[in-house]
Amino acid sequence: MITAPVTSGGSQNAAKYNMGYVWLISLVAAMGGLLFGYDWVVIGGAKPFFEKYFQLNSEELSGWANSCALVGCLLGSLVTGGLSDKLGRKKLLVVSAFLFAVSSLLTGWATTFSWFVVWRIVGGVAIGMASNLSPMYIAEVAPAHMRGRLVAVNQLTIVIGILAAQIANWLIAEKVADGATAEMIRQSWNGQYGWRWMFTAVTVPSLLFFVSALFGPESPRWLVKNGLAERARKILERIGGATYADAEVRDVQATLASQEIHHVRFQDLLEPKMVKILLVGVTLAVLQQWSGINVIFNYAEELYKAAGYGVSDILFNIVITGAINLVVTFIAIGTVDRFGRRGLMLIGCAGIAISHLLLGAAYTMGMKGLLVLVLTLSAIGCYGMSLAPITWVLISEIFPNRIRGAAISVAVSALWIACFILTYTFPILKGAVGMSGTFWIYAAICAGGFFFILLRVPETKGKTLEQIERELVD
Repeated sequence: MITAPVTSGGSQNAAKYNMGYVWLISLVAAMGGLLFGYDWVVIGGAKPFFEKYFQLNSEELSGWANSCALVGCLLGSLVTGGLSDKLGRKKLLVVSAFLFAVSSLLTGWATTFSWFVVWRIVGGVAIGMASNLSPMYIAEVAPAHMRGRLVAVNQLTIVIGILAAQIANWLIAEKVADGATAEMIRQSWNGQYGWRWMFTAVTVPSLLFFVSALFGPESPRWLVKNGLAERARKILERIGGATYADAEVRDVQATLASQEIHHVRFQDLLEPKMVKILLVGVTLAVLQQWSGINVIFNYAEELYKAAGYGVSDILFNIVITGAINLVVTFIAIGTVDRFGRRGLMLIGCAGIAISHLLLGAAYTMGMKGLLVLVLTLSAIGCYGMSLAPITWVLISEIFPNRIRGAAISVAVSALWIACFILTYTFPILKGAVGMSGTFWIYAAICAGGFFFILLRVPETKGKTLEQIERELVD
């Protein structure tokens, strides 16, 4: 237990936080992020092998194989918004864990490309659900003074999942001889079985998440919103004691109109005050994707192949990108509640834009090897300390209590639509304007994002969710 000042409803209350409990339930929810990260990136290392196995010989099929999971992400995100407001956060976390386990196993052992796509889409549904639920749940249980740090931990687990997938791909794949033909790769152990184990490896942590989520508490803010204040008070007492629990319950109730507690409609988001907040959340979500960083993760093989690397070196380079991503995420966790959200986002947008400009120039001048690797690591580093974690923090904070589930669903759905467009169009853009032109487009988007954040995004550091709501809505 630690003692810290808590601002609730505009008054100062001393609360003794049960930090072990807060961290435990936050980490259980953040396991959704870990599985999200693994399932999202594992395809990058498996790509050279399952494409040969299924004999995908066109850019369209390659793009569909890499982006089909995003259809599921969108479906999962859309469904989760209404259901999380109706059924609660906990039940859907359990469902997402189950879908992760089933889809990872069956994707790995798919016998046809059609079944591979089906199970990738199911895995995408799990990702879409977790990307909604994990940050929202953590934001709703976390004390205000450390909410940014705890929500950023969800991004840390995403990054750990990404790195775990990259390491698993590297360790599972046997060394491929430079110059190996497509048929040689297809007939190799990698081409027949290695890529299957890359997908299957996440089944065990998925089952661990499933069991852990079964025993976690429901979100206290969801309980209050649905007229279950006494159940919420018991959970909040365990987090911060009786005084803290009473103050939090009163504050949440004060922000809820009684006639709206039980029924949330998506048309409620179209109220003028809500539209302004929703547009901020949607724009941040789209910016996170159109910054272009997921191209580096999902098309790493092509990027590094164009820079002169062989297959084995490409897999090792992918591990390095994951390691850098992990290291810089700790910077975000350590600074988000100290320096605030806006500063980190501005630094990140500027850094990514500059890195993309230089990367485009490197491809234009035919530079290869270490320079391309360093510039991709620079872009990932800037992203990992800013847009990657802080976007999730802001999306989980800025929406009012009564519509949070539905609003986050819309914002995250926009994120997955933007991600699908990014992933599907990269081969098309590359063919039309070249590798350099493509990264210059992403640089321009990041520059535009810098000015949007500067002019439109509020600072939420150190404020309760109810304080943020009053400032943005009232």
